[in-house]
Amino acid sequence: MNSELVWRKSSYSGSAGGECVEAATSPATAHVLIRDSKDKPGPHLTLTPSTWAAFVRYAASAPARP
Repeated sequence: MNSELVWRKSSYSGSAGGECVEAATSPATAHVLIRDSKDKPGPHLTLTPSTWAAFVRYAASAPARP
């Protein structure tokens, strides 16, 4: 299944590596998969599209942390 996935990360992540998450949509299930960009073969979270949308809304509305 992982060979079918197209992983993306935010353009705000920069190119220095750092602490990034990547997201992909499963063609088979439409679920959103989330992984740590520093541990590509490692575990990932699987979210329903509605849960992913709720997370993105929360992240966009949360105050920035120093």
